[in-house]
Amino acid sequence: MTITEEMTLPGPGVPADAVQGLCEDLAARYRRGAHTVVCDLSALTRPGLPTLDALARLALTARRHGGRLRLAGTPPALAALLELTGLRETLGEPEEREPPRGVEEGVEPGDPPG
Repeated sequence: MTITEEMTLPGPGVPADAVQGLCEDLAARYRRGAHTVVCDLSALTRPGLPTLDALARLALTARRHGGRLRLAGTPPALAALLELTGLRETLGEPEEREPPRGVEEGVEPGDPPG
């Protein structure tokens, strides 16, 4: 059974002094049994370097605990920063409505038309 939890990053940007606490919170979720944590980013309307630092550190924390971090609600300004810095791929966030690189869509016999 896969346990999924949700966490929300504070907006309008993540303060630099909040990064360690966010990572500790994420680590505690994995220690309690979460396999996937969905991180709601919708409040991040003015992201900056501390926000990028927080996301990179959260991704490292997830990997260290064998968990998965999924990003949700990425605002356009943050999406642009992630793309510009190359963190979009590092964080594993596929582009909107695009399959991840290296994944080909296929149709199996008997699949309903989509």
